[in-house]
Amino acid sequence: MSKDNKGEIDVDNIIERLLSVRGSKPGKNVNLTEAEVRGLCIKARDIFISQPILLELEAPLKICGDVHGQYFDLLRLFEYGGYPPESNYLFLGDYVDRGKQSLETICLLLAYKIKYPENFFLLRGNHECAHNINQIYIVLPFLITSIM
Repeated sequence: MSKDNKGEIDVDNIIERLLSVRGSKPGKNVNLTEAEVRGLCIKARDIFISQPILLELEAPLKICGDVHGQYFDLLRLFEYGGYPPESNYLFLGDYVDRGKQSLETICLLLAYKIKYPENFFLLRGNHECAHNINQIYIVLPFLITSIM
C-alpha cells in the first residue's frame, strides 16, 4: 500500500503508478487499493473545502473538459499540454462515466489536485452531480426497457 509513516497517502507513488501505463495499449488498468482511492478523496476534499468557491486564475492556463473516463485521452492531453507542474490546468467537469477507466481518470486528477493545489483546478460538471447521474444514467434506461 502506498502510505507513509503517518498514515498519509503517498501521492507521488500513486501518480507514478497512474502514469506508468503511458505508451501501453489503451485499456491497461492501474491497480490502486481502496485505501488509496479513499485517501485521495479525503485529502482532495480537504483542499477543495479550504479553497474559495470563486476561482480567480491567471494565464497561462490550459482549459480542458469532458474527459468522461477516457483515461488514455487524458494522458494524451498531458503529453501535448505538459504534465503538471509544467503547465497549469483548469478542468471543467465531466470526468467520469462513458469511458472504461473512470477510476484511473478521477484518481489522477485528484492526485494532481493534491500535489499542486494552487496550479491544478477541478470544477464539478453535471456528471459529478448525483441527481443528474441518477436521472440520466439509471432512470432513463430503466424507463426505456420497461416501455418496450
